[in-house]
Amino acid sequence: MNFEFMTIDTPLPPCMPFPRALTGFPVSSTAKVMYCRMLDAMLSKGQEDENGILFVCFPVTAIAAVLSRSPPMTVKRSLNELETAGLIMRVRQGVGEPNRIYVLIPGKEDAALA
Repeated sequence: MNFEFMTIDTPLPPCMPFPRALTGFPVSSTAKVMYCRMLDAMLSKGQEDENGILFVCFPVTAIAAVLSRSPPMTVKRSLNELETAGLIMRVRQGVGEPNRIYVLIPGKEDAALA
């Protein structure tokens, strides 16, 4: 077996941000991975609203595909967990329009819990 060790100069593969405070939140692992994926999408391809605040439009079917989750109920449950925990805010748009998802940053008091 051949091993490759990391050095200070080893380039990392593409990574998603994972806020340390997220480890302390009482949400499922699926919800945590979903949060990280939406945060990554917002930072790389986010759109600005009329107030300059970044958001993403991530339909349930697209989230399910990215997370390799087949039942939409799993995705909806995780979205509800994140919203209840104060990690995202969904803003409904018109009929046939995807929701705006604002990915919220955990507060300093939340970081103290982690």
